[in-house]
Amino acid sequence: MARTKLSKQLSQAEIDRFLAEAERLHKSIVQPLLSPSCEHYRALQRTHEALLKSIREITGKDAPFIMWNGTGPVRPPADWVAG
Repeated sequence: MARTKLSKQLSQAEIDRFLAEAERLHKSIVQPLLSPSCEHYRALQRTHEALLKSIREITGKDAPFIMWNGTGPVRPPADWVAG
């Protein structure tokens, strides 16, 4: 019986798949309009924080699909050209 040597990190294809699924999970977490005082809202916030931390640890970067904060876009879209 042959043993397989376990990989120490994800391949780029696995990282890309992980990011696509993470984006889907992100959207399902932020979509519900819940009161910040309810337990479900707080639970989803904790889940979201864990998701973003995992993305940072796996990729070494912040989540590429998080582009907005309370004041507008963090960075302009790639195809944006100042005119």
